[in-house]
Amino acid sequence: MILLNYILMCAIFSTTFLAIKVGVEAGLPPFFAAGFRFFTAGLLIMLWMIVTKKIRPSLLLCKDWILVGLTSTFATFATLYWAEQYVDSGVAAVLSATGPMMILMLQTTIARKSAKRSEYWGAAIGFAGVCVLIMPKLVLEQDTLWILSCVVILIGELGYCIGSLLTRKLTVTYTDISPIAINSMQMIYGGLALFVLSVFTERIHIDAVLTWPGAGSMLYLTLIGSMVGHSLYAWLLKATNAFFPSTWLFISPMVAVGLGFLFYNEAITLYSLLGSILIVIGIVVMNLGELTRRFGNRGLHTTA
Repeated sequence: MILLNYILMCAIFSTTFLAIKVGVEAGLPPFFAAGFRFFTAGLLIMLWMIVTKKIRPSLLLCKDWILVGLTSTFATFATLYWAEQYVDSGVAAVLSATGPMMILMLQTTIARKSAKRSEYWGAAIGFAGVCVLIMPKLVLEQDTLWILSCVVILIGELGYCIGSLLTRKLTVTYTDISPIAINSMQMIYGGLALFVLSVFTERIHIDAVLTWPGAGSMLYLTLIGSMVGHSLYAWLLKATNAFFPSTWLFISPMVAVGLGFLFYNEAITLYSLLGSILIVIGIVVMNLGELTRRFGNRGLHTTA
């Protein structure tokens, strides 16, 4: 059951980047599409948990969820959805996988937490991969909007990392609240913030929303990407440990690049392939000690 859910989660997370690309190219306003996805998914999960008496409605009024929603959902996906208007879904997926490197930087510079040598080497390799990915456009083509979009995704990942650290703190503080409930509440607040941004910056054309690509993208990302994918992630966190579910970052970027090439005619250049490989290698090297400990001779552990 664990392996099946893990494979399903990786498959879902690998396809969300392409689904976002399909939606924005169909004419969906990026902030509106992101807001609809997360607010609807969070609200549906929240209502289900209230009806089944797993949580109290008053929990939604806790201000802690607002900050997590503004970082994990709003900052991450406002930037990602906007940027995917100008970059391929595969590139977006690879850049989004730099999250562990940014968490390392935050922990060492702000929290003053010591890091292993392998983590520094992994961060350096991953950073080299980002440079390889971006440099051709910077030097050869000078595609300013493309480069800006890549930088925006990286900024959004910084927000995701802050949100992840806050979420870890909240799960320790609120041990009686399900991770799925915490995720639903931060999606509601993040989705509301995205709606507010959309109202002040976008014009919504109903024709784009009613097209098959536009409507299909929103429904898939809401029901499958957010509700199923993130619920599977939360379930795996409880069923295994804090590390195992995060290994989707080793798999999804390369799968997303392949899907974009096969189904959306996204180009794969030598630079994009080499940069992607370096970033994935960097992530693996950063987690080498944990990989060896968890998946060595002893196999998968089922304790957090």
